[in-house]
Amino acid sequence: MASFNKVILMGNLTRDPELRQTQSGNSVCRFSIAMNRSYTANDGSSRDETCFVEVDAFGRSAENVAKYFTKGKPILIEGRLRQDSWEDKQTGQKRTKLMVVLDRFEFVGGRDGGGSWQGASGGSQQSPYDDASPAPRRSQQGAPRVRDDLEDDDVPF
Repeated sequence: MASFNKVILMGNLTRDPELRQTQSGNSVCRFSIAMNRSYTANDGSSRDETCFVEVDAFGRSAENVAKYFTKGKPILIEGRLRQDSWEDKQTGQKRTKLMVVLDRFEFVGGRDGGGSWQGASGGSQQSPYDDASPAPRRSQQGAPRVRDDLEDDDVPF
C-alpha cells in the first residue's frame, strides 16, 4: 500500500530558533510554532484551542530560519512528519514525540517580518510583490493611472 506524508502549517514561532552545527558541519535549526483554532462549543460559548508543533530544519533552510525569524513571527511551513523515540533517563520509560521535518517555508505578512521570500530549498527568491517594473504613474488627483505600455498578450485573461 502506498503512503503519503505531507504537512502544511501556518503559525507563530513560540521561541527564538535554536541553530546548531553537527560534527560534519551541517546546520540544524529547531523551533516550535503555535496554531490557534477558535470554535463554538455545544453550550454556545466561544473557545480557543492551541496546538504546538516542533519543527526541525536542515542546511540552508536552517540558517535562513535562524537568521530571519524570532519569537512571535508568523511562518508558513511545508514538510513531513517524523516520530522521535527515546528512553526517559529518569523513569526508564520509552517516550515518543511527533515532529515536522521542514522541506520549505515562506514568510507570512509584510516585509517587516523578514528580508526575502523562501523557496523549496530555503534559498532566497524575489517576492512576488517585488516587481521590477516601474510603479504605475499617478494622476494629479492621486488615483493610479492605467499602464499604457501593456500589450494584449500581457493580460492573463
